[in-house]
Amino acid sequence: MRIGLYPGTFDPVTLGHIDIITRACALVDRLVIGVAINRDKSPLFNLEERVAMIEAECQALCEQTGTQIVVHPFENLLIDCANDVGATMIIRGLRAVADFEYEFQMVGMNRALNAKVETVFLMADARRQAIASKLVKEIARLGGDVSSFVTPAVRDRLVAKFA
Repeated sequence: MRIGLYPGTFDPVTLGHIDIITRACALVDRLVIGVAINRDKSPLFNLEERVAMIEAECQALCEQTGTQIVVHPFENLLIDCANDVGATMIIRGLRAVADFEYEFQMVGMNRALNAKVETVFLMADARRQAIASKLVKEIARLGGDVSSFVTPAVRDRLVAKFA
């Protein structure tokens, strides 16, 4: 069984994330979406809310692709999380050159910790390259329309948070 790990904060999950998740399903039999618990960040949505959003958004995708999708919160090293869930590949989405520079460093460190886990980069779809959770939250906070960047259910949660 090919198991992949797609880690992130997902605060909130965007159409860019869903694009990567959809395409990752073609590469693996089981996709673990690792929701990072990062004490250095102050997420808008708590862990339970982020997990619930991802589970809801991925339910239909599981049925369409036949890929088992599991949401797994983690607070340890990414490579340790990969080991914990039995992943042989880490899936990362790239939007721009700045993403690549950071990810390049992470790959080197992860390979030094466990050379058996590969990192696979998926380029964001051209229509989704500008989407960043941070910007989506800022647009929503200022009353802008985020419906081009998130699903209707996530948009409703954002509107409720900033109401």
